[in-house]
Amino acid sequence: MFEPIHSFEVGQMYTNDDLRFALSVENLGGIRPSVDSQGRVRHLAIITSDLECDRNISENPYADRIEGNVLTYTAAGREGDQALTGRNKRLVEQYHSPTPFFGFANVGRQRYRFLGLLQLVRHYRDVQADRKGSLRNVWMFEFLIHTSPATVRISEARSVVEELFGGTARDSEETQDPDTVSSSSVMGFDSLELERIRSKMLVIPPREFEQFIARLFELSGFERVRMTAFQGDGGIDLNAYVGAEDPFFSGTHIQAQVKRWRHTVSNIEINGFRGALASTAKGIFVSTGYFSRAAVQEAAGVAKPSISLIDGRRLAALCIRRDLLS
Repeated sequence: MFEPIHSFEVGQMYTNDDLRFALSVENLGGIRPSVDSQGRVRHLAIITSDLECDRNISENPYADRIEGNVLTYTAAGREGDQALTGRNKRLVEQYHSPTPFFGFANVGRQRYRFLGLLQLVRHYRDVQADRKGSLRNVWMFEFLIHTSPATVRISEARSVVEELFGGTARDSEETQDPDTVSSSSVMGFDSLELERIRSKMLVIPPREFEQFIARLFELSGFERVRMTAFQGDGGIDLNAYVGAEDPFFSGTHIQAQVKRWRHTVSNIEINGFRGALASTAKGIFVSTGYFSRAAVQEAAGVAKPSISLIDGRRLAALCIRRDLLS
């Protein structure tokens, strides 16, 4: 007889049966709620892939990604536009209810690594290719991965979540949406092609990605483009100067921060970048992801030096113009 486990340890491997019986969830699916007799969710198991390499879209169209302590997760639904209903809607309920979300990464052959408890911090609309290669609208969720406590007893998970998440619930969907006015499309470019180029950039190793952006700067007319020492500390990644072809800004010192992220850049990162800028430099923040509304507002603040923002789709368009990654 199968003996269910009573706790999960961060980093440890578990079988599908471990998840099924310990959490009283279904055998399949990426979002597996456990529901009591009153239809209320006790807790959820969220399953993502542990792979960061190219995926077989016909089998796995979900563009999930783990970056540091952030899981960017695609809602359920392999074909067509996704809706914020059913199991997908269960995820946003965590803003207002301390429901434990147990995060697992599928490492293959029905083996799952426990990531920790997940806290939803943002959800937003995005565009991806479905399993047939057709462009569709999806919902993305960004979870903060809590690796402490390292051992989570299932019976105590709700009280742990209440302590971890206390006072951090969001007010509405509107506060969660990144600014997608400029990033949902780029005039004159095919959205599927933009997403294809962006997906290629997301698998470039971090240091090589900085080199790639340095090359893009050079092809875009910047001079004396130099990379800084690779430290991964959120500081300045590139120094460059506006080329002589620009009669208005020729010689202007440019400093850039480069993030090969799928998840959203917040105003915290913008503030940190501004603090690292030289007093005479103009800042450019480059990301393969999006910028939150607060980040956009912070970058354009009238009382502070403004920072230019290049999001994933604008970046993809620049690559197409310069014949990179075609």
